[in-house]
Amino acid sequence: MPPVNAVLSPAPRRPIRELPDELISQIAAGEVVERPASVVRELVDNALDAGATQVTVRLLAGGVRLISVEDDGAGILREELPIALRRHATSKISNLQDLESVGTMGFRGEALAAINSIADCAIYSRATGQSSAYLLDGRTGELKPVARSTGTTVEVKELFFSTPARRKFLKTDASELAHCVEAVRRHALARPDVGFAIWHEGKLVEQWRRCHAAGQGEGPMRAAATLDQRLADVLGPDFVERSVLVDYRSTSNSHLLNAPVVRVWGRAGIPDAARSRADQQFCYVNGRFVRDKVITHAARSAYEDVLHGHRQPVYALHVEIEPTRVDVNVHPTKIEVRFRDSREVHQAVRHAVEDALAASRAANAVQTGGAGSSGQVPDSATPGVYASNRPLAPMYSAQPAINFEANAGHRVSDLGLLWDRATTQVEPVAAAAATWTDSAPVETPADWPLGRALAQLQGVYILAENAQGLIIVDMHAAHERIVYERLKAQLEAASDGSGYQGLASQPLLIPVTFAATPQEVATAEASAHVLTILGLVITPFSARTLAVRAVPTALAQGDATELARSVLAELSAHDASTVIQRAQNELLATMACHGAVRANRRLTLEEMNALLRQMEATDRADQCNHGRPTWRQVTLKDLDKLFLRGR
Repeated sequence: MPPVNAVLSPAPRRPIRELPDELISQIAAGEVVERPASVVRELVDNALDAGATQVTVRLLAGGVRLISVEDDGAGILREELPIALRRHATSKISNLQDLESVGTMGFRGEALAAINSIADCAIYSRATGQSSAYLLDGRTGELKPVARSTGTTVEVKELFFSTPARRKFLKTDASELAHCVEAVRRHALARPDVGFAIWHEGKLVEQWRRCHAAGQGEGPMRAAATLDQRLADVLGPDFVERSVLVDYRSTSNSHLLNAPVVRVWGRAGIPDAARSRADQQFCYVNGRFVRDKVITHAARSAYEDVLHGHRQPVYALHVEIEPTRVDVNVHPTKIEVRFRDSREVHQAVRHAVEDALAASRAANAVQTGGAGSSGQVPDSATPGVYASNRPLAPMYSAQPAINFEANAGHRVSDLGLLWDRATTQVEPVAAAAATWTDSAPVETPADWPLGRALAQLQGVYILAENAQGLIIVDMHAAHERIVYERLKAQLEAASDGSGYQGLASQPLLIPVTFAATPQEVATAEASAHVLTILGLVITPFSARTLAVRAVPTALAQGDATELARSVLAELSAHDASTVIQRAQNELLATMACHGAVRANRRLTLEEMNALLRQMEATDRADQCNHGRPTWRQVTLKDLDKLFLRGR
């Protein structure tokens, strides 16, 4: 007789019974505690909720042998200490209303019980107003008085001692230590009003001192200078120097008094600061570090026009939203959230970063010595003063110049036409180019952030002089951005005045049908109004087929099926208008590339100066449409190094 297949054979009936509390706690620990860094995160959360101003973390063997988190917060009362280690015991919430509007870092009441089930745990605490501190032994439940100042210390020894199989999944001590440091660093970036210190094997690993000015300003919103100080301490001064401030508020008419419902603030790195890895992207929702696809996607979409290749932007963004409009009870580790209106948050983050990146950094070249574009550390040159203190000689040129304002007022009625004629006509320049005469006052480089043109190099680069030294401009890339931004503005003006809301659509003579998933069909039916605003008409053709009956006029020649699928996919998760905007921008970028002045085109000095002035007045002029830089600053200090001056 062949052996019976144990998998296919019916399993014996097992009775339904309640699990013991210890096993329940260990199951919960498997969700909450992944590695020592998970314990550090949970304990630091509790310390911050207790109002601590100084948090000290001590580790042994990367946190496996010992994790000690000490704070100077309010402490725990003697009679509440035994309850602290019980499952679902917390002081943060007491009813469903509290759960729906959580304002603290912790609230689930699982962490301490889960940690105590897989490690040797002890709590030392002295509450405000108590004459003595008390020690609670997590193993025995014994409570005895000890000496300690006001605050709490939680010690976790021999992590996973009761579940040795879990220890096999841990990495080296150095790797686990790095994860613990990263967990504390995420808290430090959000709380400049709290000092943090990390010790490992008796040695100080990291320390971030408390910023005493953090309490100033409007309530919980820290001053920008204080935030910059903490960012510089944690991420380095280069992060602050190579980033721009973000501060954006969105309002909703559906709320009383049109109050701000989403505020996005922090810092976004300039495109030149982008990295090959996404290791410096920090997102916070109401002070809590999260990994959220909506925020990440929105931030990335804001960089689409200015990032080269697959580079990753850097940023530290804080999203403040009504607690009732965000659900933090999604994951046991509380690192994921769910927004009631994810599209609203997506638009707020995208617009916040776009607005911050829009302003050209050329205006800062004089104050920062070019750090805004090249990333170099500012030197000691005095703003607005030429290094040798000698005036610049005036330049004369009577040649006709390219009018970079040509056809600026034309309406974009046919986006399929190339924009060659818009920028290649040779006409006299009136106000765009500078006129140099003997009687006119001599303008210094401080008056023009990108300086004044000196010459053209190999028909490709423009050499200009400003207060800090030499400016090198890629004329084709710079003009490409100017034409591109002008085309985008004209396209927006050609709509109904609300940007990409209410795009003109073109009905298709023969509707395009395609096989759709149930989710795509449901999204098309539920979002018919939004699709109409985006210039798309998508209707069900059958139970599993959708028909595209109209597309945006600007994209009439594109692939209707691919466009519809992309919009429906984005609409189900994010803001679908980004798909339309991206497709339009790709078309405009191609047109701008064809319309921009070509390499080896000889320009006069007035034409070069006209181009520089346009760059200073154009959004995102520091990068071309493909994300490459359009200009670089070479300071006099750099030139002195090249020629060994002063040595």
